[in-house]
Amino acid sequence: MDYKSVRTFWIWNLVAGLVLLTPLFGTCVSAQRVLELKVTNGDDASPVPNAEIYVAETGVFGITNKDGSASFPFAENIGGVNLTIFLEGFSTRREYVELAGEITVKSYPLQPLNLQLDAVTVVAEREKTAALRRLRAVEGTAIYAGKKTEVVSLDNLTVNLASNQARQIYAQVTGLNIYESDDAGLQLSIGGRGLDPNRSASFNTRQNGYDISADVLGYPESYYTPPAEALREIQVVRGAASLQYGTQFGGLVNFVFREPVRTKTVEITSRQTVGSFGLFTSFNSVSGNTGKLGYYAYFNYKGGNGFRPNSSFDSNNAYLHLDYALSDRSKLSFEYTFLTYQAQQAGGLTDAQFYQDPLQSNRTRNWFAVDWSLFSLRYDNKLSNATTLSVNAFGLQAKRSAVGFRTNRVSQVDDLSAPRDLIENEFANAGVESRLLHRYQIGEQQAVGLVGLKYYHANNSAFQGPGTADATADFNLATDRFPAFPNQSSFDFPNRNLALFGEHIFYLNDRFSVTPGARYEYINTGSDGTFRRIDFDLAGNPIRDATFEDQRTFERNLLLLGLGLSYRTKTEWEFFANISQNYRSVTFNDIRTVNPSFRVDPDISDEDGYTADAGFRGKVGRLSLNANVFGIRYNDRLGEVLTPEVTIRADGSEVRTGRIIRLRANIGSAFIYGLESLISYEVLRGTNSKKTGYFLEGFANTSVTRSEYLESAIIGVAGNEVEFIPTLNLKTGLRAGHGNLLASLQYAYLSTQFTDASNAPQDRRDNQSGIVGEIPAYGVMDLSLSYRWRKLILETGATNLLDERYFTRRATGYPGPGIIPSAPRSFYLTLGITI
Repeated sequence: MDYKSVRTFWIWNLVAGLVLLTPLFGTCVSAQRVLELKVTNGDDASPVPNAEIYVAETGVFGITNKDGSASFPFAENIGGVNLTIFLEGFSTRREYVELAGEITVKSYPLQPLNLQLDAVTVVAEREKTAALRRLRAVEGTAIYAGKKTEVVSLDNLTVNLASNQARQIYAQVTGLNIYESDDAGLQLSIGGRGLDPNRSASFNTRQNGYDISADVLGYPESYYTPPAEALREIQVVRGAASLQYGTQFGGLVNFVFREPVRTKTVEITSRQTVGSFGLFTSFNSVSGNTGKLGYYAYFNYKGGNGFRPNSSFDSNNAYLHLDYALSDRSKLSFEYTFLTYQAQQAGGLTDAQFYQDPLQSNRTRNWFAVDWSLFSLRYDNKLSNATTLSVNAFGLQAKRSAVGFRTNRVSQVDDLSAPRDLIENEFANAGVESRLLHRYQIGEQQAVGLVGLKYYHANNSAFQGPGTADATADFNLATDRFPAFPNQSSFDFPNRNLALFGEHIFYLNDRFSVTPGARYEYINTGSDGTFRRIDFDLAGNPIRDATFEDQRTFERNLLLLGLGLSYRTKTEWEFFANISQNYRSVTFNDIRTVNPSFRVDPDISDEDGYTADAGFRGKVGRLSLNANVFGIRYNDRLGEVLTPEVTIRADGSEVRTGRIIRLRANIGSAFIYGLESLISYEVLRGTNSKKTGYFLEGFANTSVTRSEYLESAIIGVAGNEVEFIPTLNLKTGLRAGHGNLLASLQYAYLSTQFTDASNAPQDRRDNQSGIVGEIPAYGVMDLSLSYRWRKLILETGATNLLDERYFTRRATGYPGPGIIPSAPRSFYLTLGITI
């Protein structure tokens, strides 16, 4: 499909979307009752803009304008509502409002928090909004009714933020499996429910609502992870998010940045951290509001030697957010993100090497570098009290480069005179996503409709060939010096995507809602280039040396459907269920990278299936409980399996080399199911005789997961367990505070998990590959402390407190191949100030 065809296709779908929405507007009637609110400052009665207001009965969420005002329409049969009013820096206020007549007018003052309050009191104020920060049925121009949603509020955590310590940050997100590849959190690699954690590629990763991965369709890996010190919260929505945010089985991970401080012209925050293995990080931000302009910017530096030889790193990350109030109802926002980092990679280990010394390295010439630039321009307009429009244009210009010695014989000594394998990818993509959300009534019940349109355009390229024989971070090709280098390829990967989606909340009564949804996808991915392949026999003699041209276009049209159910009790318990179709596009970029550690089936194809959840969440006294069961049907699942290597001669005949290789292909159909629960209990909370606050609470995050390959064309796979699934995934901990001292102690345990579909067991004596085998069970403990005095904060702690020797992944490419050890016990110290 050429550009004009795509443009015509887009226009017609936009028209179709508007036509579909027209009946929705036609059924609209004026709200029978309207609540007009005004929020003021309790000290001087001045208006308080940007205060968050949550209506418990309907799940409606609103924000006050610059005059401190907000209005909410309600059906005639609603006689009263419970409100929660919240703004950082003020005490949270809860009110019950009776609705009488067509218009009810109320005004409520918020009391500013005294900066001299102890840390426990501040945490208590933030935790009053816990019900708020579980994603509401509707937020902005998004619908979350009937979905499994989890929100990590960074301000409520006492963890190692400076190092983006994922094990601690996501401790209360159920079922996550985390790869640990570095000790500074440069890259986030999370999966769950049997999804490959590698660079979070099974999730749709976004920041502030727009995509940040390399290429959503062709290369959905995230080389950039926002620093936790800059984040307000992290939103995780499981597989049902595929209808609004893309087709991924994993769902959505959305990093929400801190917003401009609206009560000051200038606020400056500086946090400096030192830690084990030469770690140093510096985070500095400036924020404020002047007139109609709000701003937030930061610069973050990270550097260190790494916990293994040959693993130093250096990273620079900057971010700018500007927003301008065009009117009381509309706002324009601009964001720019820049990241560059370079890291030396210590390489992987064999099993024998790991158990001999997990901190050793026999790779001195492996390097990795990233340059990442993100842009976003967003327009928000509250067209009326019932209708909201958002338009977000975004783009990415990025590059990743890797050079080094990577053989499937991990123990093989690197020939320092030989060329290194060089791979370089460039990513250039842009898109626009528009959303229109409208509230109206059907009879006496409220209803909410959402329709959206997204167009995405990417032009990516990749080349592979001989790098220099130097030991430095030299990412230049050396084809003239090493023309016979076997791993050579050059490709362009054009991708086009058009999506039209919609969801609708039907309230059958005040407590029960049904949310159907649909997503139409037009996907056109392709590859155009050449690759060279040289095969050798067991004696090392070449049996084939050929260059192949490869031009492919893969065009498809998809319709994904889903349905969510939600029931809220009078005691604020919610029961929910959902089912949604999922789809994952095959990535040509992965297919056409020549890797000596594994081969890719040239007939590899897309994956599809569905995800279903059913559960409940709520609170009884001091006990909070969130539990659900889930099931995933995975058709044509991509995976890796051990198989005899077969090559094809120039005359087309097949030849067995006698070697066993790791093959990446469509393994078969699988079913994954399990139980997930998060229980937290507030043991203590109060104040002593000196009015000093204290609290103690514990939590247990437990996932029990089972899986099976139902069918497969590959011998020995059917009946096996699915890889990347520990049967037991337990994360538990204690949080405590007294006055200005906060502390947390966390423990994570994951049982044994397979790394390939053949369920190859671990061989601790293996001194060759390190690529094949289980990941043994492991348990890790972390301790974090924080002390606040006026404008200063001091944080310290120990990660891997018990010095567990373990690993979380077996890499088949970078940063391996082989076992990638996790960090030993380490310490950190952070000093921060806010003025």
